Amino acid sequence: MLRQPKTVSKQEKYDFVEDVIKMLNMEEFANAVVGVPGEGLNVEQRKLLTIGVELAAKPKLLLFLDEPTSGLDSQSSWSICSFLRKLADSGQAILCTVHQPSAILFQEFDRLLFLAKGGKTVYFGEIGDNSRTLLDYFEGNGARKCDDQENPAEYMLEVVNNGYNDKGKDWQSVWNDSQESVAVQKELDRVQSETRQTDSTSSDDHTEFAMPLTTQLREVTYRVFQQYWRMPSYVVAKIALSVAAGLFIGFTFFDAKPSLGGMQIVMFSVFMITNIFPTLVQQIQPLFVTQRSLYEVRERPSKAYSWIAFVLANIIVEIPYQVVAAILIWACFYYPVVGIQTSDRQGLALLFVIQLFLYASSFAHMTIAAMPDAQTASSIVTVLVLMSILFNGVLQPPNALPGFWIFMYRVSPFTYWIAGIVATMLHGREVTCSETETQIFDPRDGQTCGSYLAPLAGSAPGTLQNPDATADCRYCSYRVADQFLAGSRIYWSERWRNFGLMWVYIVFNIAMAIFLYYIFRVRKGGFGLGNLFSGKKAAKPKKEEAVSEKATNSGSATSTPPVAN
Repeated sequence: MLRQPKTVSKQEKYDFVEDVIKMLNMEEFANAVVGVPGEGLNVEQRKLLTIGVELAAKPKLLLFLDEPTSGLDSQSSWSICSFLRKLADSGQAILCTVHQPSAILFQEFDRLLFLAKGGKTVYFGEIGDNSRTLLDYFEGNGARKCDDQENPAEYMLEVVNNGYNDKGKDWQSVWNDSQESVAVQKELDRVQSETRQTDSTSSDDHTEFAMPLTTQLREVTYRVFQQYWRMPSYVVAKIALSVAAGLFIGFTFFDAKPSLGGMQIVMFSVFMITNIFPTLVQQIQPLFVTQRSLYEVRERPSKAYSWIAFVLANIIVEIPYQVVAAILIWACFYYPVVGIQTSDRQGLALLFVIQLFLYASSFAHMTIAAMPDAQTASSIVTVLVLMSILFNGVLQPPNALPGFWIFMYRVSPFTYWIAGIVATMLHGREVTCSETETQIFDPRDGQTCGSYLAPLAGSAPGTLQNPDATADCRYCSYRVADQFLAGSRIYWSERWRNFGLMWVYIVFNIAMAIFLYYIFRVRKGGFGLGNLFSGKKAAKPKKEEAVSEKATNSGSATSTPPVAN
């Protein structure tokens, strides 16, 4: 869907995929889950799948395969090479790296690029029938004669590595001085000249990806949804955590009374919800690392889709699961603690809980974006979340915090989240002090409790429970819960402001996840932002920079269709 150009219709792409499946004889496992080594597809099926993915992209010039027969038995290796031979005969150019192939497999290739230690060219040209062209080259330059039963691939390795001739020739120098090398260089010069002329007149689209970002995002999001659906253990774990935590908190603080202690119970129940935040984050991070490994090893090098589409798709797919989990934990803890309230307050409390879970998802992606593994990210999460939870105003009112730590209270997102949901749950609730919370005193002689406190009635915030009594006046320090909450700087009037501030934190996390992934995973630590949203291809490295050396002898064989003269 993403590697073929947008000029190809969707149905045509699907039809071509079906053709590739039939071509590779993959019908029996076409709908199977790939799985991990030891489960799912076996080694041969994985090789076929890799080839099929590349074929489905309809490569215009070349199909590159890196050791397609490694890890396979002789029968499977022969099946793969036979199929590649059929592709080459049908017109598909193939570049394939192989190490020490058998004589039968070696004969399936048309041409050979033989690289010695250090990436030095020893031979580049036709292999010939029964490897005769290759053998004539080495034997004609002083190598021993190859026996009829000897594997030509092993023969040339022996010749180059051990120097089977009187003078121990440097085969790189032999190649450089040979007429075959001169002919190859002339052909390369001709091709390069034609390529320059074609590039100067070509009007093709030189964008980095075949499809636009919107299409990439849609298709990648759909695929990640499928991957989540195929991992029920992850979904079940998330739901189980929400239900178990919600029921535990809800029935631990069941039926909070309208006393001062009851209001503290409500605040602490909300505080306990924030304590599952690290677990929510740590559930997401390993899954993201798995997805990232697949993308960076296979899909980003093949230019299947943009890294922006990858990051955004993973964030988007988490949203519905987080919403469902939030609804479950809200229902399990909210009603046992405060009971049924008005629909608008219940709805706002639900929005706050959903917001917390979305914040956890965005925070998880931000912290894992730049980290090499989930363990490192988990350590960072523990420190950051601990600091945010400790200084959110529940364990210690902001007025009691030391001067320096008031900064943490102000920057902690949990400060605003707890203030918003607690104000929603307790606003307007009348306070009835318990026996231990009631202040008891006696009025002056001849006065009732009400007449004694009458001069202070306008300024006193609390409630006199027995105004007609002449002794043991019972006074509750608060009339409504809002007065109690004001001591922690929690105000009903700021509920929507707090709701909005949490969205600012969420958007910030998403933006930082994209930025950090770009800096540490795309630019590899660089801070140049010039190509951040550019669709153009990066400049090609200079010729001398593009050469990579290999530490061991290797061969690169090609199968190409016949060329008509």
